[in-house]
Amino acid sequence: MTALVFGKLALVFIFLATAGLIIYIINQKKTVYLWSYRLLVAGFSCLSLQIGCNYYELGVAPVLTFKSSLSFFAWTILGAYLVFQLKFRLMVLGSFIAPLVACLLIMSTAISGAEVTVKPMLRSFWLTVHVVASFVGNGIFALTFMAGIMYLSQERQIKKKTFGSLYARLPSLATLDSINHYSLIWGFSFLTIGIITGVIYAQYALGSYWQWDPKEVWSLITWLFYAALLHERLAVGWRGRRAALMAIIGFAVLSFTFVGASLWLSDYHSFRNLGGFAYQ
Repeated sequence: MTALVFGKLALVFIFLATAGLIIYIINQKKTVYLWSYRLLVAGFSCLSLQIGCNYYELGVAPVLTFKSSLSFFAWTILGAYLVFQLKFRLMVLGSFIAPLVACLLIMSTAISGAEVTVKPMLRSFWLTVHVVASFVGNGIFALTFMAGIMYLSQERQIKKKTFGSLYARLPSLATLDSINHYSLIWGFSFLTIGIITGVIYAQYALGSYWQWDPKEVWSLITWLFYAALLHERLAVGWRGRRAALMAIIGFAVLSFTFVGASLWLSDYHSFRNLGGFAYQ
C-alpha cells in the first residue's frame, strides 16, 4: 500500500512538472522552470521510494512485469536527466525528457497489476547489478535519443534559415552534440556492465553463459550497434547530424529489445512469465 501511495504521488508531481516545463519552453520564464524542476525532483524522490518499497517486498529488483519495468525505466531516465542537468545546466532538456517519463508512468499505471511469484534463483547479487546497470544504461541512452532529436530540429532550422520560436529556446548544435557524446559513453559503459553481469548470472542460475534466447540476441545487437556508434565517434570522428541520426535509430533498436523481444519473442526473459526476467 505504501509503495502504491508513493507511486501515485510520483505520477502527480511528474505530471505537474511536465505541464510546467511545457509552459516554460513557450514563455521562457525562469520561475516556471524552477518550480517545475522542484516538482520533478519531488516526483523522482517519490518514485525512488516506491521502487525501494517494492524491492524490499520482493527481495529483487522490481522489473518482473511489464508494468513494473515501465516504472523502473521511467525512474532511470529521470535520474539520468537530473545527473546530466548538473553538468550541462540545460533547462530546456527537461521539457523533452519529462513528457517521456510521464508517458511511461501513465502506461505503467494503466496496466493492471498481477501477483508476482519470485523464484529463489532470482535472489542474486549478480541479477540485481545486471538489472540496475542495464536499465541505467537504457535511461542514459534516452538522453542520447532526445539530444539527437533536438539536434536535428535545430540543424533543420539553421539550414532552412527559418528561425522559429523553438530555435531560440534550444541549445547550440555544439552543446547538443556534447550531450550526445557524453551520454553515449556513459550509456554504453553501463550497458556493457549489464551484459557482463547478465552472462555471469546466467552461468550461476542456468549453468550456461549464453542461451541464445531472442532477448539475449537482441540485447547483443543493441550493444553492437552502440559499440559501432561509439567507435565511429571516438576513432573516426563522427559528429553532428550523422551521430544524432544514429542515436535515434539506436534507441529504436533498444526500444524493440526492451518491449518487442520481451513481449513477443523471448522465452525466459518474457514479460508474460512472471517468474522470468523482464529486463535487458
